[in-house]
Amino acid sequence: RLTPSTAARRTGITRTAARRYLLTLEHLGYVQTDGTHFWLTPRILRLGWSYFDSAKVPRAVQPFLQRISMELGGSAFFAVLDEDEVVFVARNGNGRVQSLGFVLGARIAANLASAGIVLLACRPPEEVDRWLEGRKFVPYTPHSMTNEDDVRAVINAARGNGYCILEQQLEQGRRGIAVPVRTRAGEVVGAISVSLPIGNETTQQALSRTLPVLREAEHALLALL
Repeated sequence: RLTPSTAARRTGITRTAARRYLLTLEHLGYVQTDGTHFWLTPRILRLGWSYFDSAKVPRAVQPFLQRISMELGGSAFFAVLDEDEVVFVARNGNGRVQSLGFVLGARIAANLASAGIVLLACRPPEEVDRWLEGRKFVPYTPHSMTNEDDVRAVINAARGNGYCILEQQLEQGRRGIAVPVRTRAGEVVGAISVSLPIGNETTQQALSRTLPVLREAEHALLALL
């Protein structure tokens, strides 16, 4: 997090100019501010990759993603919500991650990812209603939800459960399970998810196996952030 004065010193421009540029970036959605400090948002990925070098949370979650991937045998991700999409800002897994397109900075519609649903569930219901209103849902598989009421029901279930499980929304034969990541102040900063082949495992069996591992990471990160 930078103040305009710090930004001015690092860039060699005046404080007034630095503040003006930062406010412009805030207006464009690339930074956020509390009135004193400024920090990057996931949208900065549209400009380049420096976000990963300076973002605290993706670095903090990486060891947990590695453990999740090793224990569960799937690909683990950390994602954030940026308007209509989830952005994958950290990951751990095998080559399957690349073939699915889940590379760093990849974006997909929030309703297609368990991380997107669980992050929407952390928002107030009236904000979710505005997000859903008039939205067209593009199906990627025969199982993809295309109805506003169905998506709302899944979001409401995730809000009540504190996790989300989605099956075959983006690709047939795969399921995703996600939990939100919060700071000690209660701020939701993203979601941890795991992508697994469905195979012969039932939904309940998958939850029983994966949810304790995800919850453990969720609680550990709460103490760190």
